Amino acid sequence: MASVCKRGVDQVEKRLLDMFFFVATLAVFLSPCCAQPPNFVFVLTDDQDTEIGGQTPIKKIRNLIGNEGITFQNMFVSSPLCCPSRSSIMTGKYVHNHHAANNSLSGGCSSHSWQKEQEPRAFAVHLQEAGYTTMFAGKYLNQYGTKAAGGVAHVPPGWDEWIGLVGNSKYYDYQLSINGKVEKHGSNYKKDYFTNYINRKAEKFLAAQSPGGKPFFMMLSTPACHAPFTPADPYNNSFPDQQAPRTGSFNVKPKNKHWLIQQTIVPLPNNTVTYIDKTFRNRWRTLLSVDDMVENVYNILKQKGMLDNTFIFFSSDNGYHLGQFGLPYDKRQLYEFDVRVPLMVRGPGIEPGQVTQQNAMNIDLGPTFIALAGRQVPSYMDGKSLIPVLTTAPHNNKTAPTFRSEFLVEHYGEHGFIITGCPQYRGQGLFNCDPNCVCEDSWNNTYTCVRSDRPPHVYKYCAMKDDVNFVEVYELTGDHYELENLVSKADPSLLASLKDDLKRLEACSGASCNTPLGR
Repeated sequence: MASVCKRGVDQVEKRLLDMFFFVATLAVFLSPCCAQPPNFVFVLTDDQDTEIGGQTPIKKIRNLIGNEGITFQNMFVSSPLCCPSRSSIMTGKYVHNHHAANNSLSGGCSSHSWQKEQEPRAFAVHLQEAGYTTMFAGKYLNQYGTKAAGGVAHVPPGWDEWIGLVGNSKYYDYQLSINGKVEKHGSNYKKDYFTNYINRKAEKFLAAQSPGGKPFFMMLSTPACHAPFTPADPYNNSFPDQQAPRTGSFNVKPKNKHWLIQQTIVPLPNNTVTYIDKTFRNRWRTLLSVDDMVENVYNILKQKGMLDNTFIFFSSDNGYHLGQFGLPYDKRQLYEFDVRVPLMVRGPGIEPGQVTQQNAMNIDLGPTFIALAGRQVPSYMDGKSLIPVLTTAPHNNKTAPTFRSEFLVEHYGEHGFIITGCPQYRGQGLFNCDPNCVCEDSWNNTYTCVRSDRPPHVYKYCAMKDDVNFVEVYELTGDHYELENLVSKADPSLLASLKDDLKRLEACSGASCNTPLGR
């Protein structure tokens, strides 16, 4: 009985200490703007990587946000796919807790159950309750606005002004839900190019805000740099000679990887390499319009005297690959090129020029917004506030407490058809196959991974949910490109420990997702 009572007292003490730390840190952090709650601008790109040069073309963003704030070099997503990742951003939850498993309606993407169970608890609802004027413009979830998902009349709770793209990323010929009413667009560059349209909506929204008015949260969710990779007219010929980076994993097929990698064609066919380089150039070109948009928003905030009281966050929903391990183009894989994304933040209390190695996740964004707005992070969110990382100034990775040492990545394979013309598949359900019978996803491309920092090592342990329970294990400090699967040679006690960590994270919820895992 005594031990039980002591555990109870310890838990109460820990909660009181957590509350004290939250209040004290927030007070210090927001002291530069203490007279007024902070505003927020959140820019979210689509499929923007960090591993194959995705941040290179956004020079203005790197200067205005990264150099004037903090750049995260280890930002990860809960799932390397649009809808699951975006659902994690909105809810602060891992995929196994918000249940939007893939981009399909049957997989939970903007489904009726999602709208009923998850949307009312998303971060925007908490900000609106805290007195914020909220505005969303751009791509939401891949199935949003479709007839089966409730059509354009459905406006997610928490948003005062709603401009939501119907379906997946487009640059022209799209439909929008404007506060629940349909608006159709064509192919006129000046009127319809979608990134520029979002930019104009941001201008209009900011024109209505004032330094002494209600605080606001504005989310701008661009189509760039997602397919169909359509640049704005002024940038059609930018980067004319640029090739996709030939990284350490480009056009190679290591042994002992799961079956989708083993069926790739290496060396890559010439027509595939040509397509990869063209796609790479166009992806960069689409990002130039995002660069212009962020510069415009920055300048408006500065002109209106609101910049110093506004946090600007910049990130992406997942990474991307072009030729890595012989995979022509897509995401969905467990490797670094698909799960790493940009994160840059500037705002009141953040010292400029910081670069951090701390691990952060997309599930941390919602909790961070809520905490910076002065509210307590809901206990049902799996992520946690990044305030302790943002406030470490100057950032010293050797002395700063570890923010996140372990985290989970999940993917639930998507398949839409059976391939019969490619004998290697034998009736396998597949998705996103190129003309050379190289496919990027399948029903059994389903896996969970734990990434575990165990200084001086960083391990990734991934368990496939396929017929053979395939396992891939990497030591990322010495093998960043994940060329050597260590599952057959690693210490059995290490494998058992990683497997145990993975099982606990697969079942975690709320605070248990952030409890340091035992050794």
